[in-house]
Amino acid sequence: MQESKVARRPGRRNRENQKTSESKSSVAPAGAMGGRYKPLLDQEVDRIFEAALIVLERTGIEVMESPCRETFRKAGCRVDRDINRVFIPPELVEKAMNTMAHEVLLAGRTPEHDLNLGSARVYMGTGGQAVKMLDLNGNVRETITSDNYHIGRLVDKLDNIHFYMRPVVCRDLENEDIDVNQFYACLAATNKHVMANSYLPERVKDLRTMANMISGSAEAFNKRPIISFTACWTVSPLRYAMETVEVLDQAIEHDIPVVISSAPQAGATSPAALAGTLVQLLAEQLSGIVYVNLIKPGFPLIMGCVPAQADLRTGAFTGGSGEFSLLNAACAQISQHLRIPIYNSSGISDSKIPDAQAGAEKSLTGLAAALAGSNYIHHSAGFLESLLTVAYEQYVIDNDINGAIMRMVRGIEVNDQTLSVDVIHDVCTDGPNHFLGHEQTLNLMNTEYLYPQLMDRATRDDWEASGEFDLRQTAIVQAKELLGNHWPKIFTDELDNDLRKRFNILLPKSEMQPDGFWDRFIS
Repeated sequence: MQESKVARRPGRRNRENQKTSESKSSVAPAGAMGGRYKPLLDQEVDRIFEAALIVLERTGIEVMESPCRETFRKAGCRVDRDINRVFIPPELVEKAMNTMAHEVLLAGRTPEHDLNLGSARVYMGTGGQAVKMLDLNGNVRETITSDNYHIGRLVDKLDNIHFYMRPVVCRDLENEDIDVNQFYACLAATNKHVMANSYLPERVKDLRTMANMISGSAEAFNKRPIISFTACWTVSPLRYAMETVEVLDQAIEHDIPVVISSAPQAGATSPAALAGTLVQLLAEQLSGIVYVNLIKPGFPLIMGCVPAQADLRTGAFTGGSGEFSLLNAACAQISQHLRIPIYNSSGISDSKIPDAQAGAEKSLTGLAAALAGSNYIHHSAGFLESLLTVAYEQYVIDNDINGAIMRMVRGIEVNDQTLSVDVIHDVCTDGPNHFLGHEQTLNLMNTEYLYPQLMDRATRDDWEASGEFDLRQTAIVQAKELLGNHWPKIFTDELDNDLRKRFNILLPKSEMQPDGFWDRFIS
């Protein structure tokens, strides 16, 4: 009965929301400056940094015999071959901090989607590697390549999701086909910047060739890189994943911006003490900053801090906690101290469905990271079940949550006009004793206030009359409307044909057209 009500829900609210969407970018702008929330004192940031230097010099990093280890040795690092550890002196860290890039451009296909990472500018977007899809009929299944395309179409229309990091694993493909096809599916769906990983180092060259073709030339890509990589090159605690280091090396060789990502879990793969987790995480990151800048000083590198925690009662990964919020906000504060762009996390719910728990956890973690000034906040949309599952309607819900968060990041403008001294005087002495009809109110209606797409503000009578729909039901309706109607033409036919000739593209063209969409996708 509920499903039939969802299918018939009138579009009145969606049409009303379209009236406010034009002004949303100014109300809750991407790239607004955060940094107001600081969970650490300045002297505590210094102590964490100093402790990380001690860890690098005394404990070191496990690096197996490889060109990577040889790079460290030639730079003056002590290497203990018996235990495969590299010990990095503070002067190498200082040298890297003097040569590293302090700002990184991740370009959209069009400039309005550019991400200028650095300082405390905030962008919120999707994250990656879910293996389960909660579809619009409420069924759970394995993720497939076309999910990356269809989620991308959804994200392309959601203003408060600022970038598209490949969200799901292509479980229907062999490993050798995943890299090219996941990037193709994402790039074909949206004009926003696309990030993903590469499973195989030999595919990085192909991905750079694909990006050159889409950009128009290698020179165009170098000026405006429309793709970037994330490389989870460490296995905490303090150990390099050598197969991923090979991917990192290829990304550097082919000049593709890259995130070096560490994801320790406090109490499991890093100390239970939150400060200790930050020390270990920073040591891992500083080692990567040193390594990349030894190979190519000033390379467009993004610090990747994704600290979480284990629930010490069970050992399970936990992503929706207050501790998770504190850790990620603290990482943002540390990155501003180092003056290096940061990629970190929010919006991870341990709930299995889009419910009150999901909303609470996503708001808590997203707000902390954004107010702290995280640059590239991934996982902020779509995720459930501790990163295992995504849901189409959850992206629509999280778009509303992100909008409210970005409005808070923008803050309160205080100037002669907004202090409103004359306005208060006018209303109290000459006006009707309320501000609803005042010229200032009308002028600020669509620039001072953000109106949600989904959150219900109707009276109970109106809500009951319109069907008593809850947030999830309303989100399903909007997701269906967007998926049914928004089919962006990102590639020309000629470019698409060229890409399919050059690469083994396995996403059928029929999957990228509306004919029969409902029958094959969400019937």
